[in-house]
Amino acid sequence: MRSVEKNIFVFGADTFNVSQMQALESARHYHFHDLFSYQQVKAGPEFQAQTLYEGALEQLNQYPGTIDAIVGYWDFPVSIMLPLLRQPYQLPSPSYKAVLICEHKYWCRLEQKKVVPEYIPDFCAVNPFDDNYRQSITVQYPFWIKPVKAASSHLGFKVRNDVELDHVIRIIRQKIHRLAKPFNYMLQFANLPDEIAAVDGNHCIVEGIISRGRQCTLEGYVYDGEVTVYGVVDSIREGQHRSSFARYQYPSTIPQRIQQKMIAVTERFLKHIGFDNGPFNIEYYWEHHDKAADKIWLLEINTRISKSHCPLFRDVDGATHQKVMLELALGQKPDFPHRQGKYKVAAKFMWRIYHDAYVRHVPSEKDLLALKQKFPSAEVQLHIHSGMRLSELRDQDSYSYEIAVIFLGGNSQKELLQKYRDVQQAMHIELDPTI
Repeated sequence: MRSVEKNIFVFGADTFNVSQMQALESARHYHFHDLFSYQQVKAGPEFQAQTLYEGALEQLNQYPGTIDAIVGYWDFPVSIMLPLLRQPYQLPSPSYKAVLICEHKYWCRLEQKKVVPEYIPDFCAVNPFDDNYRQSITVQYPFWIKPVKAASSHLGFKVRNDVELDHVIRIIRQKIHRLAKPFNYMLQFANLPDEIAAVDGNHCIVEGIISRGRQCTLEGYVYDGEVTVYGVVDSIREGQHRSSFARYQYPSTIPQRIQQKMIAVTERFLKHIGFDNGPFNIEYYWEHHDKAADKIWLLEINTRISKSHCPLFRDVDGATHQKVMLELALGQKPDFPHRQGKYKVAAKFMWRIYHDAYVRHVPSEKDLLALKQKFPSAEVQLHIHSGMRLSELRDQDSYSYEIAVIFLGGNSQKELLQKYRDVQQAMHIELDPTI
């Protein structure tokens, strides 16, 4: 007897990620439905949170069949809306409050301070629109400043003195509304503590610098109150302030004793905020310059899988970790493979340029297909086209332009890095910084 297909709605669906889900062995039991495309979610100069939320509810209400799961792998506004969309259908999900705590960078730090204070930096909130914004900052220079709701390091700046602070505040005032306005719309669905209600999306968080050492991300989930971490991915940074990601590499080479310490901190915090029945990824720094100290720092938490890591898990473990996301959304305990992939190591490379430039030439679709034949493990996502300027790219970090993403697998780090250099050369991208 043929099992009944599960109807799974993908909020912010895109071809690349949905095709990876369809390639999963378990996908033969699933029927995927688009609940707005990624292009619709990201359309316009700012996210239309109300239109997306009400439109998604309307689409779901009009569907004549069963709704078995609602999933998403994108950051804001997708991640924050999922608990609200699942609620009317009594689908498995973390609570809206637990998700919102993690989405609101200042609220998240306040909760961390209650249970894991030794693993977080000094921090404070600041209103960039307050004429006396300097007076409210209690953290010493140098520090990082970023909106309480940000994505992909957008509007995140390292500040060393008053002159730099005044400069970045002007930039933040001009651009913060893109995420602040939709985030403020989402805040209305929660009963906020007074200290959080006063710090909406138009505010920033200031944090002490913790960028020494090595960075990694724990990918895991909570099922029925039990925390499981199934993979640790290294995040390698580059650039003047080491603020831009160069690549994500899996599996991590950070020692197991340090990974276990990070897992223990993760469990303590997630249980404190009541996060359950959902995936997460959580970023840490390990200060390894002083081995006696083995100091770790908690950076931030995301209440979703990292889509950037999906091909890495597929290449090394044998399945994308969208499998974890899907099984949790269906109310099942995830059953994820380990080291059953084609390669021993895999990475997502982010090809960055650190100045504006005019794009003279990029590879055609035909060129990219030829590239795939030469490098079978390579998957290329090109962000630029001929005739544009790099400054036209949206949602970049504050110090670089990401012109392409390249996923690669290999049997050693040396092989992986050489493949990356070879692929870059074969793409024949031509940039002119003088125009």
